[in-house]
Amino acid sequence: MTHSPSEQPPGGRLPTRRRVHEGLRASIVPVAACALALAGLTAWTSSGAAGSPPQIAAGNGRVLLPQGSSRDTAAFFDITNIGGADDQLTEVTSPGVEETLLSRRESSGLGADLLRPAGPVRVTAGGTVAMSPSGLSVTTRTKPARWQAGDMVPFVLHFRYSAPVEVVAVVVRPGS
Repeated sequence: MTHSPSEQPPGGRLPTRRRVHEGLRASIVPVAACALALAGLTAWTSSGAAGSPPQIAAGNGRVLLPQGSSRDTAAFFDITNIGGADDQLTEVTSPGVEETLLSRRESSGLGADLLRPAGPVRVTAGGTVAMSPSGLSVTTRTKPARWQAGDMVPFVLHFRYSAPVEVVAVVVRPGS
């Protein structure tokens, strides 16, 4: 069977039955992979895990009573993410203090600990970050007004994806 030049496909060759079969066979793997991925994503979405935003709760706020004439101290909070996606604590602010800095205490190996800026702190989905004097904390410098044990100091925790969370810290004596 011959074709006129206007009937010839591009390249001048008609596909043979073998080429059509090879083309269909080669397309089965990508089509099957797409179908499997779509089924997995459908199951993940149906289970409620997909698209669940972070949900942050904070509590157990405490701030150490500054010692002597120093106005430098530290605040600690427990932060829980009950949502389905990770978030990051990016900053802590307070109208009751002059400065705040997320910091982490690390051993120098020479018998003294170092206090280093912590940067954004990851709060995993379903996880809790428990700040403590030996790890992550909020280093603060108080305003000139003196605190007493039992005073309440407001803080605002700022996150990358979640709305800011207001939490109150109780002023406690170191070691209590």
